Amino acid sequence: MNIAIFTDTYLPDINGVATSCNTLFNILRKHNHKVYVICPGEKFEFNDNILRIPGLELKNLYGYRLSFIWDEQGFQILKNLDLDLVHINTDFGVGQFGMSVATKLNIPIVFTYHTMYEDYTYYWLKGFLDRFSKWAIREFEKTTMNRASEIISPSIKTMNYLRSIGVEKYINIVPTGFDFSRFEKNEEHLKEVENLREELGYKKDDYIALCLGRIAHEKSYDIILKGFEKYLEKYGRKNTYLLVVGDGPDKEELENLANELNIQDYVKFIGKVNNEDVPKYYWISDVFLNSSISETQGLTFMEAMASSIPILCRFDNSLVGIIDNKKTGFFYIDEEDLPEKLEYVKNLGKEKLDAICLKAIASIDEFSEKNFYYKILEVYNRAIRKSW
Repeated sequence: MNIAIFTDTYLPDINGVATSCNTLFNILRKHNHKVYVICPGEKFEFNDNILRIPGLELKNLYGYRLSFIWDEQGFQILKNLDLDLVHINTDFGVGQFGMSVATKLNIPIVFTYHTMYEDYTYYWLKGFLDRFSKWAIREFEKTTMNRASEIISPSIKTMNYLRSIGVEKYINIVPTGFDFSRFEKNEEHLKEVENLREELGYKKDDYIALCLGRIAHEKSYDIILKGFEKYLEKYGRKNTYLLVVGDGPDKEELENLANELNIQDYVKFIGKVNNEDVPKYYWISDVFLNSSISETQGLTFMEAMASSIPILCRFDNSLVGIIDNKKTGFFYIDEEDLPEKLEYVKNLGKEKLDAICLKAIASIDEFSEKNFYYKILEVYNRAIRKSW
C-alpha cells in the first residue's frame, strides 16, 4: 500500500502522538509499504518521505506548529504518490488538510483519535467561555470523525468519550504498537547508567523518582510536587529525589512551585533530552511517577514497564487493562495519598519489585509492534474495501 500519515507533531518532538506516528511509519515500512508523513515545519521541505509544510509556532503549547488547512505545493506532491489511503492523527490544521487531500483524490480516510482537546482549552481561553469552547470542540470532533471511513481509538477510555459526544460509526480499539527492545536494560548499559547518575549529581544509594514527558497544565505535575513535599516532611529529607525530564509551558511555574514548597534541593528539572537518550533516564531511576489523567493510552507508562522500573501513577480509566494494581504497577489517588504509596514502593524489597517488573513486561506483550501491525492492516483493508 501507499499510505500518507498526517500528524500535527512528529520527531524530533517528544510526546505520545509523535512517538505513535513514528512507530506506525517504521512498522509499515518494515512490511514493505510505501509510507509518507505529512506534518508542520518551519519551512516547506520533502526529504526521506517526510513532507513538512509551513506552520505557525504555538509557543504556549510546547512549541507545536499549526499548519494551514490547505497547501497547494504539498497537494501537488501528494497527488503524484498514487496513495491508497490517508491516515489522519489530528483534528486541526494538517488533519483538515489530510481530509481535503483524501476527498480530492477520492481515497479512504482512517482517523486515529489521540488527543482529548477538551483538556487543552485552558491554553487558549484560560477558563473564559470554557463551557462553550468545550461544546464547540465536541461538535467539531464529531463532524470530523463522521467523515472518516474507519476510526481508531487507542483505548476504551477514548472510545467511550467518542460515543459520549455522538460519534456513531464503528470504532476500532487499536493501542499503539511499541518497540520494547530499545528500553531493555542489559549489562552493556550499566556503565552508561553509572555515568549519567554521576553527571546528574546522584550518589549510588540515592533513590530517584522519575517524571518524564511534556510539562503542561493537563499533566498535573503540581500534584506530584505537593505530594513529594509531603513525602519529605513525613519520611525524612534524605536520599530521595525527584527527577523531571522534559519541557513545556508549565516548566518555569513548576520550578517556582518547588521553591515555594522549599524542596528545590530535592527536585531537578533538566529540560528536553534527545529521543535516543530517553531510555537512559528510565534506567537510572528507581520508580516512575505520573499524575496525568488526560492520557489516551499512556505510552510513557509502557516505556517505564519495558525499562523494568516500577510505576506509581494516579488512577485513571485509561490505565485499566495496562496496569494491575500491586501486580504490574501501583496507583495512588491524590497528593495526600502519594507519600504513603511512594514509601510503600520504596520499601517493598528488590525480590518483590523484580517480580512485579517481570509481570509488567509480560503484560505489555499485547502492545507489541507485531500485534499492532496486523490490527492496523485489518483496519486499512476494511477502509479500502468500503471505497470499492
